[in-house]
Amino acid sequence: MTELQGKVALVTGGSRGAGRGIALELARAGAYVYFTGRNAGSMQEGGERTLAGVLGEIHSFGGEGSYIRCDHTNDAETEAVIRQIAAEQGKLDILVNNVWGGNNLPIENKPFWELPAAHWDHMFNAGVRAQLMTNYYAIPLMRSEGAGAGTGKLIIHTTFWDQYKYVGNFYYDLSKNALVRMAYGLSLELAADGIAVIPLSPGWMRTELVLESMKTDEEHWQEVEELQDSESTAYIGRAAVALAADPGVMQLTGRPQQVGSLAEKYGYTDTDGRRVPVFNIPE
Repeated sequence: MTELQGKVALVTGGSRGAGRGIALELARAGAYVYFTGRNAGSMQEGGERTLAGVLGEIHSFGGEGSYIRCDHTNDAETEAVIRQIAAEQGKLDILVNNVWGGNNLPIENKPFWELPAAHWDHMFNAGVRAQLMTNYYAIPLMRSEGAGAGTGKLIIHTTFWDQYKYVGNFYYDLSKNALVRMAYGLSLELAADGIAVIPLSPGWMRTELVLESMKTDEEHWQEVEELQDSESTAYIGRAAVALAADPGVMQLTGRPQQVGSLAEKYGYTDTDGRRVPVFNIPE
């Protein structure tokens, strides 16, 4: 697959979960992928959950990329990531804002006044603000090659969105919708530059944490009834590839997109050949 040959991408929070899936799929499509995280590690220490592990996976299928250890709550480290990409590549075509610190506490469906206020720091400082500051440093580099509707530049915010339905946890709902609104505002400000900005919402993903909680793995998940409608992290990765390769992606800028709907639009499937439908919050 060479749809993205010659493109330079950055995926924040790329050592596991959606970030790992997106980094791998962008690399499979031919992009040179930088990805960040806090755990550099090695293939022997944590395997694919480490940055080194993900790079090993990319190299295993002939892809190209580099990892940069970064704590995105530290603005200086975030700035250093962009500075390194600028020095080594001179450009940035695809930015996937995926860093997220919101799972440090259980995400419970309780009234706001019964939830720990520490959710704010986890979801906003280590999530929303971390993505905002990555945009702050990355956008000047993305704009540096000049404006135009055909630039093919793309910013993705991974989030959760289902027609603005309330997700049940006040902080989670507020933070995820903040990312949707951030993308909308940036889509207006970057329209003249030809840079599309899209909030991208997956469904019920089989992340490492989900598989652990269900006491299974990616090879045996089909044995677990609760996971029958789930999707792999490669599914959102394939959505990101489809958006980045679409010459008409500016028609979608600023509008939340669901991975299942994009599968119908672009024709990709999950790793098991299914086209997993959109995940909907029950009424």
